Amino acid sequence: MEDVLEVYHLPYDPAYPVVCMDESSKQLIGEVAEPIPCEPGQPKRIDDEYVRKGVAEIFMEVEPLAGRRHIAVTERRTRKDWAQQIKQMLDERYPDAIKVRLVMDNLNTHNIASLYETFEPCEARRLAKRLDIHYTPKHGSWLNMAEIELSVLKGQCLDRRIADMETMRTEIAAWECDRNNSTKKIDWQFTTQDARVKLKRLYPNL
Repeated sequence: MEDVLEVYHLPYDPAYPVVCMDESSKQLIGEVAEPIPCEPGQPKRIDDEYVRKGVAEIFMEVEPLAGRRHIAVTERRTRKDWAQQIKQMLDERYPDAIKVRLVMDNLNTHNIASLYETFEPCEARRLAKRLDIHYTPKHGSWLNMAEIELSVLKGQCLDRRIADMETMRTEIAAWECDRNNSTKKIDWQFTTQDARVKLKRLYPNL
């Protein structure tokens, strides 16, 4: 926990950006009957019945000090999907960074082995050398700022029925663009000293 908190309080450095990554899923839901549009004195009416159309996987990547985020919507979240996201992050969004300080949970797909399972050894090693990974502790996902950003996304953009992947990608891209244009940064206040006081029960008794 303290490792992640110390990373969050490092000064902004574009050569060593701090990036948080998290994943979530969203059920694709279609309508059985067309909704009735709103009219004077009547809200929009939606039939209770719906049809499931699969699940979309969401990869959230946020750089809190720069107020920048990137979201990818995929059909799966396997080791190879994660590895592809890492490659795109390093080569397309942070090509000039020496290393990316990556904060994420310790899901079994979130490791260097996934890079080697996806790419040739020389390519996997090239990518791995540009990562400085910091894992949040078990039951400590609240430490991941990408999880906070996912909650905002779901509340502002995904709080309704979306029937297909293409529509979801379009809606999320619009939300991402608006949020990036407004440079919404995350001002993390919780410190290591706060943790030692407020979460004292989590520390061993010596």
